Amino acid sequence: MDIQIEKKRGLQKRHIIYIVVGVVLLLVAWILFKPYSSTQHVDTKSISVAEVSFGEFSDYVRLNGQVKPISVVQISPEEGGIVREKVVEEGAFVKKGDVILRLSNSNLDLQILNAESELAEKQNLLRNTQVTMQQDKLNNETEQVQLEIDTQRKQRTFKQYERLYDEKLISKEEYLQAKEDYKLAVKQHSLVNERLVQDSIYRTIQMAQMEENLDNMRQNVLLIRERKDKLDVRASIDGELGLLDVELGQNISAGQMVGQINDLSGVKIEAYIDEHYIDRVSTGLSAALDRQGSRFSLKVRKVYPEVRDGRFRTDLVFEGEKPDNIRIGQTYYIDLQLGESTESVLIPKGTFFQTTGGRWIFVVDKDGGKAYRREIRIGRQNPQYYEVLEGLEKGERVIVSGYESFKDKDILILD
Repeated sequence: MDIQIEKKRGLQKRHIIYIVVGVVLLLVAWILFKPYSSTQHVDTKSISVAEVSFGEFSDYVRLNGQVKPISVVQISPEEGGIVREKVVEEGAFVKKGDVILRLSNSNLDLQILNAESELAEKQNLLRNTQVTMQQDKLNNETEQVQLEIDTQRKQRTFKQYERLYDEKLISKEEYLQAKEDYKLAVKQHSLVNERLVQDSIYRTIQMAQMEENLDNMRQNVLLIRERKDKLDVRASIDGELGLLDVELGQNISAGQMVGQINDLSGVKIEAYIDEHYIDRVSTGLSAALDRQGSRFSLKVRKVYPEVRDGRFRTDLVFEGEKPDNIRIGQTYYIDLQLGESTESVLIPKGTFFQTTGGRWIFVVDKDGGKAYRREIRIGRQNPQYYEVLEGLEKGERVIVSGYESFKDKDILILD
């Protein structure tokens, strides 16, 4: 009798081997065929591709400049007052000395009256003093004459008494009195002469001082009257009245800026440059602008050292001819030459630089199906090109559009 053998149920050893082999095969397939973590598919329509070239690199920067007067003169009254009349309006052409504003100042009028009154008073005082001194001088001269005559008389008397005394006709006392009277008269006459000399010196000094004081007062009056003339605010140069910020009846103070005159004898172009170039820009650099189908030459006239909002200011002037009908306030695009042109590897400017800073770029392979990240080094730049110092060769193609959506990838698959 045959014995029936029961089949073993459950997981057999060979089954385990099959399962392990299957798992390994699946793992290998997943590793081989999984998407690369550092790749990204990119639509070619959304990017810009440019070819690397080799040619002349012109080292210049493009500026946005505005036409300004060659110089601007501030209008500031030397005397304060109330605006009584605006003789000319903004935009008018004025010549040196033309009246622009007329002011009034009642306090200044009062000062003039007081100064003139004081001058008249001092003049009267001087005249009275001169009359008094003249009278004193006449009195002193009269006294001098009288003393001179008296001295002569006493001298004669003394001579007579001296002879009489020698002849014993008068007493000694009478002789001595005559002698003493004569000596006294001589002494008095000498003192009067000395006093007259001193009085003359004093009068001369006093009169000179008073005349000097009067001259000073006359000068003061003239200066005050000149101040009144300065209530007419005049143009200091020929030019265009570019600004006049006052109203009738407005009270303005001395030295307050109320307007400006544009010197139209020449023009300059004022431009602001990124502070990145501040060490490369200096006076004398050449520049140019295109206008009316012609190219006009300029040069840097002045570089201002102060940096504001990441920019610094420069002034440029025309060398030779300038455009016709140039107007204050017009804007021009200027090419400022920073250095000599050189032969270099070039790539067109693009927004990729904002992401990479010029340290790397995506290079498209020969088939155009992929783009690979590559380290590069960029030197100078102008409005059209970047100068490539390392990492690229002529004929290669690179992506120059923005990298924001794939800046952390190494390989791009171009669809």
